[in-house]
Amino acid sequence: MSDGGTVSLDWYPEQPSDDVTSIAIVVPGLGGSAYEYHIRCVVRRMYESIKNMRIVVCNHRGSGRTPLTSPRLYNAYDTSDLTDVLNELSTKFPHARLVCIGFSLGANLITRYLGDHGHSARLSAAVAVSCPYDTEVAGRALSAPGLLNDWLFQPNLMATVKRLLRRNIDVIKSSPLNYDIDAIMKASRMSEIDDLVTARTYGHKDCWAYYRAASSVEYVEKIRKPFLAINAEDDPVTPISGVPKDKFANNPCTALALVKHGGHIGFFTGVMSPKIWYLDPVAEFVSAVLE
Repeated sequence: MSDGGTVSLDWYPEQPSDDVTSIAIVVPGLGGSAYEYHIRCVVRRMYESIKNMRIVVCNHRGSGRTPLTSPRLYNAYDTSDLTDVLNELSTKFPHARLVCIGFSLGANLITRYLGDHGHSARLSAAVAVSCPYDTEVAGRALSAPGLLNDWLFQPNLMATVKRLLRRNIDVIKSSPLNYDIDAIMKASRMSEIDDLVTARTYGHKDCWAYYRAASSVEYVEKIRKPFLAINAEDDPVTPISGVPKDKFANNPCTALALVKHGGHIGFFTGVMSPKIWYLDPVAEFVSAVLE
């Protein structure tokens, strides 16, 4: 990346030859990487469903085993890394049609990218699963006290983020912003990390100002490529109140699939042998666009 940062690309089943005809770029959510179960499932389904397709997971700075080589971490609205990756893939594989599949924060980045670039976007289509859209609404939901937040979402999210920070502590300390490392390591909520790190890095007053800046609500109406959005009404992390249903209804390039149950990125169906139900619709949507 231009600032010395690093993202990593995990290919499946292998890096393609120059004459590949289609590539799906998968963009994980906060703390996610190619090692996540739902990421591996969608990668496998895309490969099995679409002939000659190659899939690549774009691991964010510091995520998975990607080294953090710049003190600037990724966030929910800076699409520069995604833009650089898409430009590089377009140059290296000029005959390939590109599609993106994003989850949560990754879906928010894709939404903003498509809204920013309109008809000139490098993508032929995109899918957004559990995108927060109104990131302030999502931030307040994730910060609210409650059983799921206190015992499930926040502990798991904080463990992932702190593991990233500990692994790259020397790079974090090298920042001229002089982050309060002790306060960061004592934080128990993601909003505290965003206050101490993300907001400061990107020049925002606090985490709430950052969340407002990261919203992708106003970008939905500017999308000019086929776009499938999947959200659940019972998502506790990205509430349905943050989904701009009116903007989807007024943009013929977009389709919004709202289901009553699915939680955040889960969308499991079945009891004895549960499976992720959106794998087939996503593969069918992408296949139809590429035909």
